[in-house]
Amino acid sequence: MSGAGESIFWLPAATAQGRGVDVLFLALLALSGIIFLVVLVLLVTFATRYRHGSNAPRGELPSLARREFEIGWTAATFFLFVFLFWWAGSSELAGYSPPQEAMEIHVTAKQWMFKTQHPSGPREIDALHVPVDTPVRLVMTSEDVIHSFWVPAFRLKRDIIPGRLTQIWFQADRTGSFHLFCAELCGTDHSEMTGTVTVMSQGDYAEWIRAQPQGDDLGEEGRKLFVSLGCAGCHAGSAAVKAPGLDGIWGREVPLANGSRVMVDERYVRDSILQPRREVAAGFEPIMPSFAGVVSEDELTRLVSYIRLAGTSNDIGGTASQ
Repeated sequence: MSGAGESIFWLPAATAQGRGVDVLFLALLALSGIIFLVVLVLLVTFATRYRHGSNAPRGELPSLARREFEIGWTAATFFLFVFLFWWAGSSELAGYSPPQEAMEIHVTAKQWMFKTQHPSGPREIDALHVPVDTPVRLVMTSEDVIHSFWVPAFRLKRDIIPGRLTQIWFQADRTGSFHLFCAELCGTDHSEMTGTVTVMSQGDYAEWIRAQPQGDDLGEEGRKLFVSLGCAGCHAGSAAVKAPGLDGIWGREVPLANGSRVMVDERYVRDSILQPRREVAAGFEPIMPSFAGVVSEDELTRLVSYIRLAGTSNDIGGTASQ
């Protein structure tokens, strides 16, 4: 990693979330140290004072004092545990709720590389460029086995699981280059699955984006794939086959044939493409074929991006289920 303020003893955090993790870690370390010292002092004190042959009084403690002490100690440790659990839990759960305006970047892991794609289309391998002071949401999946996206300087780690979408977000507030690792044993060349996250100033990032080879963005690539796979033949507004459209459906709850309801999001759309009979929309026949083995993870990413775009507009039809 490069950047100011480096130390051989402590890796400085490059995100606000990372500093929160450091504070929590140091608080737990200090608390553990205090408890250790208290126990050590009491152990040495009692071992010395009440050693064999000493004149220390050895009568029983008053029952009332003993009971009050036990109740007080138990209550204090219980409330301390609840506070620490709330602190750590709320800090961890915050990583699952990115801001609405967060930049979305798709990450596909495979043996043994990370492939990333920016909203406007540029792709990278084992590298990721992001602007400073900008929330970034990573939507991740794996093509083969379990991997893990780990940036130590960000205090950021999330498993990438095949067949599922996982997400995490961060907001870097320091520029520089930071190491990226796979933190899950994933095969022979696991140790070689590394990369770099480069945090740039807003202006430098804009220039970097402009310098990349220009192509279709994810939504446009997904639209072309949507048409080429024949999806528009059933899910377009003018299609003869009765199938759900996408107008305004993204982010809404829709009823299913089994009487339950489900939120239309990345997970639901992905499952609807790969396992169309799993969650059938109410009022529709389960006639959609499965595309498992037909589309790759990269193509799924493009399709989901297009369907989300279509589902948040009012001029495109599409599919969110079958």
